[in-house]
Amino acid sequence: MASSLYLASLEPDSGKSLAALGLMEMLSGRLERVGYFRPVVPAGTTPDPRLELIHGRYPTAHDRDELWAYTDAEVQDLLAEGRSDEVFKGILEHYKRLEAHYEFVLVDGTDYTGVSAAFEFEFNAQVANHLGAGVCALVGGRDKGSREVVDAVRVARESLASQRCTLALTLVNRVEPAQVDKVAAELEHALSEEDSEPIFVLPEVATLAMPTVGDVAQALGAQRLRGGADELKRELTSFKIAAMSLPNFLERLEEGSLIIAPGDRPDIIVGTAASRLSTHHPSFAGLVLTGGLEPDEQVLELLDGLPALSAPVLLVEEDTYATAQAIGALRPALRPDNERKIATALGVFESHVDAEAIARAVEVVPSDRVTPLMFEYELIERARSDRQRIVLPEGTDDRILQAAHLLDRRDVADLVLLGDQEEVRGRAAALGLDLDHIPVLDPEVTEETEEYAERYYNLRKHKGIEPDYAREVMLDVAYFGTMMVHVGHADGMVSGAAHTTGHTIRPAFEFVRTKPGVSIVSSVFFMCLPDRVLVYGDCAVNPNPDAEQLADIAVTSAETAATFGVEPRVAMLSYSTGESGAGSDVDKVREATELAKERAPHLDLDGPIQYDAAVDPSVGASKMPGSTVAGRATVFIFPDLNTGNNTYKAVQRSSGAVAIGPVLQGLNKPVNDLSRGCLVPDIVNTVAITAIQAQQVKAEGGA
Repeated sequence: MASSLYLASLEPDSGKSLAALGLMEMLSGRLERVGYFRPVVPAGTTPDPRLELIHGRYPTAHDRDELWAYTDAEVQDLLAEGRSDEVFKGILEHYKRLEAHYEFVLVDGTDYTGVSAAFEFEFNAQVANHLGAGVCALVGGRDKGSREVVDAVRVARESLASQRCTLALTLVNRVEPAQVDKVAAELEHALSEEDSEPIFVLPEVATLAMPTVGDVAQALGAQRLRGGADELKRELTSFKIAAMSLPNFLERLEEGSLIIAPGDRPDIIVGTAASRLSTHHPSFAGLVLTGGLEPDEQVLELLDGLPALSAPVLLVEEDTYATAQAIGALRPALRPDNERKIATALGVFESHVDAEAIARAVEVVPSDRVTPLMFEYELIERARSDRQRIVLPEGTDDRILQAAHLLDRRDVADLVLLGDQEEVRGRAAALGLDLDHIPVLDPEVTEETEEYAERYYNLRKHKGIEPDYAREVMLDVAYFGTMMVHVGHADGMVSGAAHTTGHTIRPAFEFVRTKPGVSIVSSVFFMCLPDRVLVYGDCAVNPNPDAEQLADIAVTSAETAATFGVEPRVAMLSYSTGESGAGSDVDKVREATELAKERAPHLDLDGPIQYDAAVDPSVGASKMPGSTVAGRATVFIFPDLNTGNNTYKAVQRSSGAVAIGPVLQGLNKPVNDLSRGCLVPDIVNTVAITAIQAQQVKAEGGA
């Protein structure tokens, strides 16, 4: 039987989506199979937004429509007919069908729509009891003083106790940010003499309470005339009705505002669009044209000629007043495709709760398997636990900027961007990204360039270089960023989104160098399969390592796997298993296996072994009986780059696996390469990995 937790809000608008998202992220980071169930969803044809969010981010063994039992209209009709037993029995039967497939189920209670608060509270308490679930009480703190919050928590605890519910933890959400510490202190004082469950206080975050441009477009059924799809995810800070002349209106523009204007106002359309070209005006989020009045073709052609205009231009049929009313009444929702809002919500949750305390409170026993969700969650948590300074040299690349935005919102690392200040800031503003407090260094003008050039000259003058050449080299962002790491001004570097692997790692070979006892820099990919994470090495750096180098790669890859929570069982791959084959290629792997065993006798390591024997228990038992690795391997060492690179790409493309890497290993300090085809999540994961490597370097006394 699965363990469960019932999320019950005590009032409307308490930020339930944030709580559900944070709890699912925490649970999925510890358990292999986590389920989600909503006893009752709002009636209507539109899918429930929270079901969409959770099912979209945390795919389960069931389709979305199997994750709920009744609509609220159905429940109200049944209860009005006196058929409450039928309701509770139906919910329990539906839950039991789900429960058998999961280790833990988060049950998400009702949302206070259309019925009295007292009735709905009692209903949720009864459902929680019928399911045998502990309760997470969600108390709203919006527009409440600290004393009111303390009173609300007391009422919640007493009310749940009167219903004989088991209270597992309490979340107080949407508290005025300046009051969070005071509220937490008063709750601790007020409940200090009671046997209290864990209580956490989370702040109100303005961007989560505002809709995105995409929310507005969807709610209004708007036609998108111009602008980039990515900017539909931008959160609004306000909306402005352009009823005055252009000069007066421009004075009232605000960063992130949505402009509402009739479609026959070309002065407003062109003037506000042109404001995006100016560094003296804020970057507005979008333009809504009303009345069904599409601008003249000449105006649209003019917009097409403004390369800086990527803000969406939307067209609606309603007049300006009705449009403004509809936007003002819009209730935002967290959606699975809005990485920015999800990162913000998770950042708030993770910064204000103790995940270990929650895990103890709801009796979560961590799984002994490592799934991709668990792996990525652990990356973020470990990076956040001891923030490192990571430099991103490609500060003008959109993907790098978007990743920096997400990393910053989740407090994963302290970042530094390289590039022309105006270009980096301008591109970030055009993308609707708040990166103002992330430093941007320009090697062309920053004072560190002279210091770094002198250091580089002293390190490489034995190669015959001149001071002028050293300064020219330091204008290259890859060299500048690597020197930041070398001298300790940054703890690690991530590059390669817009540069080749050679360009990224060459500076590290020149002056960061390898760790003592390591003869070769190599790489691994973390291959995130649907049910486990495997480690592949070396698939990116060394074309044809000899036996000693291959042994070094095996031992280093095992250490990397262990660092990131993958228990190393190392398979030295070849085209034959055990003693069955001969030839120079298999002899090299056989020799490397013996050398690796001598260097690391504690490791579970075996070879030569074929891939099928390494990964399939039945084949492994047949071809290499008695091996602790055969059929159970987690670390796969390929004999050469040709084999490794082709294999990782074949597995990635044919199985849908997520390949995180290449992660460089063996350097004194972490420098990691990105694929030029990388996506934003790849960058986020690689930065987290680099931060963890930096933590490891410091723990070993290397910095």
